[in-house]
Amino acid sequence: MTIENLPAIRACRPAWNKGRIVGQKRPLLPKHVWAIRVRLEIANNVRDLALFNLAIDSKLRGCDLVKLLVADVFAAGQVKERDSIIQSKTRKPVRFEITEGTRKSTAAWLDDPLMIGSEHLWPGRFHERLHISTRQYARLVRHWVSSIGLEPTSYGTHSLRRTKVAQIYRKTGDLPPAKSLTLM
Repeated sequence: MTIENLPAIRACRPAWNKGRIVGQKRPLLPKHVWAIRVRLEIANNVRDLALFNLAIDSKLRGCDLVKLLVADVFAAGQVKERDSIIQSKTRKPVRFEITEGTRKSTAAWLDDPLMIGSEHLWPGRFHERLHISTRQYARLVRHWVSSIGLEPTSYGTHSLRRTKVAQIYRKTGDLPPAKSLTLM
């Protein structure tokens, strides 16, 4: 094929990541976590507070977090202290501890009238959608982060997953084996 026969290559639109921060998102600092929690408590936003707290505690990917069932975290009339979920990406189980504050916020969410008859912990608004989407979860995270004055492009759903581990690493300078991460 000669050069004359090649089609002309021209940029019709700018690159999708032009001017955006790409790569790993930052974990939240403890002061950011508390600022978001306080804002959600003041706004009396029970669902978002429970979602935020469980995201920090569980260290689950967004796709696994939004698919949680009520039966996964609630048994015998109370929120479980520990839980084990099989990750959709790796098909490996992950155990995590649910802290006291998260148990309280999750119990308050489960008592909410919107949860009557729901099988999913984070039900969607429409009948054909059983749970909120990962995109909706990302929008919530973006809103939480921007509400405390942080740049939303620097943080994402994975930031919540990394937050607890980053705090443990900052305190100890080392990460314990995966089994003992749930004890912190």
